Amino acid sequence: MTNIKVRFAPSPTGHMHIGNTRTALFNWLWAKKMGGEFMLRVDDTDFARSKKEYEDSMRESLKWLGLVWSSEARQSARFERYKEVTSRLIKDGRIYPCYETPEELEFKRKRALSKGVPPIYDRQALNYTKEDIANFEKEGRKPHYRFKLNAGEIKWNDAVRGEVKYEASNLSDPIIIREDGSYLYHLPSVIDDSDFGITHILRGEDHVTNTASQIQMFEAIGGFVPTFAHLPLLTGKEGKLSKRLGSLGVRELKAEGVENMAICSYLAKLGTSEDIRSFYSLEELAQTLDFSKIGRAQPKFDVEELKHFNVKHIHTMPFDAVKDRVKVNEEFWNDVKANLEKVEDVDIWNNICNGEVSPQLENKALTDMAADLLPKEPWTDETFNAWLGEVKAKSGLKGKDLFHPIRLALTGEASGPELKTLLPMIGYKKAYERLKGNKA
Repeated sequence: MTNIKVRFAPSPTGHMHIGNTRTALFNWLWAKKMGGEFMLRVDDTDFARSKKEYEDSMRESLKWLGLVWSSEARQSARFERYKEVTSRLIKDGRIYPCYETPEELEFKRKRALSKGVPPIYDRQALNYTKEDIANFEKEGRKPHYRFKLNAGEIKWNDAVRGEVKYEASNLSDPIIIREDGSYLYHLPSVIDDSDFGITHILRGEDHVTNTASQIQMFEAIGGFVPTFAHLPLLTGKEGKLSKRLGSLGVRELKAEGVENMAICSYLAKLGTSEDIRSFYSLEELAQTLDFSKIGRAQPKFDVEELKHFNVKHIHTMPFDAVKDRVKVNEEFWNDVKANLEKVEDVDIWNNICNGEVSPQLENKALTDMAADLLPKEPWTDETFNAWLGEVKAKSGLKGKDLFHPIRLALTGEASGPELKTLLPMIGYKKAYERLKGNKA
């Protein structure tokens, strides 16, 4: 069996947004499930827009999510290799120069559309004479280069979409090199995938047409044609990719207290036939990846839904998942986690139970009485209810009028974990002093 190898190939022209985070996740999960390799390839050929700060941010986001890679490469270091392959394909007649200006190409496109035909490049450049080319050179024109698609059917069995077919005659020969000599995405990506032994390419469905062209490029350079899986693109809840969603990234979600495994659990099951539920290890999540369960409809990503899911995720989070991040023991974590919105909020409750609190006295007569009725330790599971019942009987108060002043005095907070849970952790001495209005 061929060793499985996948790659995530971001361009460092912006921070990682939620869409390419999902692509990275699916690639990593597939590699893990199949016992394969996950490669990071930095597509940094756009010198004008690529920035180190974006690459650093992207790497940091991947590591925080747990999507570590076993090897990496960058396209800016491989231009000699691209030139070598390009020269060979020019000699083979698979790459050819074109001298049309952008204005001329746009005119052709509009003319085709006005006739009701697809705006496919007419291959006029293949008919240039030496005289034509000499005249273009005199005018100062510089050629762009296209890859020549061979006639016939291009088809592949897509892991998500099933059988996909294209007639090459319905596709334009793709531009692979611009007038300024810079490469577009198509050919360098194929050369890299071939050289690095990529067996599976998992990416967004916006690349489906590219795949048809790239399959012929793989064949032209004598490379192995990988298996493709095209994932439906995320949309916003309103049915289109909003500007907010397009820019929303891991950095922003992390800053708002969203857990890495909440993001991974949510994105892995969004748009599938499976329920979205919490996973607390990527390895466990990877074993559930099944391309046959990915729907064809574009999944709707709702950041508020993710944040709500994150809260539920924290409420069931095992201590092992947080033990290196919190300064409390397992018993304390399990007692308070159902009341947390962020993991870091556990520090608030740790301070309430073990640090100093300035009590708020809403009804001093009530809290004085409660302090005087507070039984000495040791306490049992019945202590709180018995004590509160006695306070209720003697004060004549109930409901919020009874609970709220006692909570404010004991915790300094208007809401939070059950007092029945907190009181034993606070202990008699601190509880008595706070009910009396003393900082403790």
